Amino acid sequence: MSISQPGLPVLRPRIVVMGGGTGLSVMLRGLKEKPIDITAIVTVADDGGSSGILRDELKMPPPGDIRNVLTALADVEPLMSEMLKYRFQKGEGLAGHSLGNLILAAMTDISGDFVTAVRELSRVFAVRGAVLPAAEQAVILHAEMEDGTIVTGESKIPEAGKRIKRIFLEPDHVEPLPEAVRAIQEADAILIGPGSLYTSLLPNLLVPKLVEAILTSRAPRLFVCNVMTQPGETDNYTVSDHLEAIYEHVGHRLFDYVLVNNEPIPVKVQNRYAEKGAKPVKLDADKVESMGYKIIADKLVMYGTYLRHDAEQLSHHIYEQVKKHILAKG
Repeated sequence: MSISQPGLPVLRPRIVVMGGGTGLSVMLRGLKEKPIDITAIVTVADDGGSSGILRDELKMPPPGDIRNVLTALADVEPLMSEMLKYRFQKGEGLAGHSLGNLILAAMTDISGDFVTAVRELSRVFAVRGAVLPAAEQAVILHAEMEDGTIVTGESKIPEAGKRIKRIFLEPDHVEPLPEAVRAIQEADAILIGPGSLYTSLLPNLLVPKLVEAILTSRAPRLFVCNVMTQPGETDNYTVSDHLEAIYEHVGHRLFDYVLVNNEPIPVKVQNRYAEKGAKPVKLDADKVESMGYKIIADKLVMYGTYLRHDAEQLSHHIYEQVKKHILAKG
């Protein structure tokens, strides 16, 4: 049910969610079932696979992360969602492309710009919320490694096999969409994560005006930490290591709350992930709290072919936190 008090109108909290990748889409599938207004601000740094090809050949922002979010928030038949995710297996020049990416590319050409294309497809697919790219242009992601070498390209950074010192964008000053800044300013809660720390989350936080809007917001700011480390990005990282990396890049403590999984991962699942170099992110609670963050910990995972956040449980905690904040304001 929506947030309400006797004698007052029903409130639909406005939640801004920032990030990219599969983790964000999983969480949004749970959030869209809550009585809230969602604005998703999505990274445009992807340069691999179908997105990278369309980005290079059509000179457009990469559509992959946007397509995932549109699919997650779309109010369409399951078959339509499957179609949007469908990836061609055969065909010269077609193999590897997802149908959703091609539709976004076509709509960009028809409408004349990527932002309008996303807006129109949101209407066609009855998307529950607003989906906004973090910028109108594609950005190039660079990483400086601890040995001083520079790796260029979002898809190449995890493959370098070196510890990341910092990432930075090209161009070095990216302008966000005014609608994205306004959404943050008007939000009742701001949510960042889950997702690849250096290649999905931080690219959004390196857009100066987006960070400025987050810092000046009086809404609760929540960080959803990944359940597992990511090889080539966050090897051996604890929860506090994730938070420190963000602090070092933006120069401020952005969050009030950290949502973390405290359910032990079954050994069988851990062994499967260990083969790829990933392991559970350790919750070093004392250090996290000493840094000024409040921890919300619970069983937040589901087990299947892959380990995923439990979208329903995660959304419950987010909604309850937002509800407390709004009711406390009166």
